[in-house]
Amino acid sequence: MTHVLDDLDARGLVAHATDRDALRDALSSGPVTYYVGFDPTAPSLHVGNLLQVLTARRLQLAGHKPLILVGGSTGLIGDPKQSGERTMNSKETVAAWVERIRDQVSRFVSFEGDNAAVLVNNLDWTSQINTIDFLRDIGKHFPINRMLARDVVSNRLESGISYTEFSYVLLQSLDFLELYRRHGCVLQTGGSDQWGNLTAGVELIRRADGGKAHAFATPLITKADGTKFGKTESGTIWLDPELMSPYAFHQSWIQAEDSKVGEYLKQFTFLGVEEVDQLMAEHAQAPGRRAPQRRLAHELTSIVHGTPEAEAAELAATALFGRGELGDLPEATLAAALTEAGVADVGPDSTVTDALVATGLVDSRSAARRAIADGGAYVNNERVSDPEALVAEANLLHNSWAVLRRGKRQIAGVKLHR
Repeated sequence: MTHVLDDLDARGLVAHATDRDALRDALSSGPVTYYVGFDPTAPSLHVGNLLQVLTARRLQLAGHKPLILVGGSTGLIGDPKQSGERTMNSKETVAAWVERIRDQVSRFVSFEGDNAAVLVNNLDWTSQINTIDFLRDIGKHFPINRMLARDVVSNRLESGISYTEFSYVLLQSLDFLELYRRHGCVLQTGGSDQWGNLTAGVELIRRADGGKAHAFATPLITKADGTKFGKTESGTIWLDPELMSPYAFHQSWIQAEDSKVGEYLKQFTFLGVEEVDQLMAEHAQAPGRRAPQRRLAHELTSIVHGTPEAEAAELAATALFGRGELGDLPEATLAAALTEAGVADVGPDSTVTDALVATGLVDSRSAARRAIADGGAYVNNERVSDPEALVAEANLLHNSWAVLRRGKRQIAGVKLHR
């Protein structure tokens, strides 16, 4: 059986690690209690968080015990950014986001069995510590010169960094120490941008309790040009369907670059490494099929939103362009897909010509008429021949929607308001 650390290495999931031999021995000696934390600085987790929680799931499947921390206290401050202070959210807002994120992370790990996951909130212990005790018992273990040498701090010294953000590392290190004491936690995982915080926690356990702990960090997920992956034209790739529809989430993975899709398959899915390599070898022979991208989108959408949503997104992607039945699409999926393409509201007296102009598929009524005359205009995948045909007389989807298509690839939606 493959050692979990070897599997993580094969998937490119270990960018940094403390003593690797000691870490391997710990993971080989029996179940290890480990933790990964998420700060509620937004109402939802995003694709960067997804890599962390899926890595936690891999360790759990290997027999180890996860602690999933939601930062009710650290979320009130926020880890320092490379540039500029974070905007502080109200305590009420953070508390609400804590609950939303707790619900999200609960879907990715198992809360049953001998190594059942446990959800923890660092507000439970930080709220009990007074300032004097915090400075005496925690602050004394942090040399200022080492704190100033951290990249995120040194990069901010000229532009300015508040003491609030400067002290964040103490709070995250305290979390590791508390989980070490309360749960016997000896491993913390996180992103490579958290490496300084992870190692500070390991060092605090050694200094405060003489204990031995470990840490490893996953790499920053990037696009082929080196820029951070997870941003789209409309914003961040969120996991919450209220912030990003399952269809839009699915489409974000369909668009993965050829040079990166194999990496994403290994890091974000539970497909075997050998299966991914075989899929990529087949892709090299037939790149136009984009089989790895389709598999990636299916696997990730299924993990995050469930298999029915993944199948609905796949159906929408084909039906919109005439290769499937539009009538089979759930209204929520249809609405999400058309929102991504662009939607115009029309009235009961609007003609197909009006709708083509309103959606921006053509720039004038004369252009709309030419497109119709040339046989290149479609409503719900049916070719239109009459420029004065009313949208309301078409076979509307869910009694309100129509898919307009110009040629093979240009689509938009209209919603009828009676």
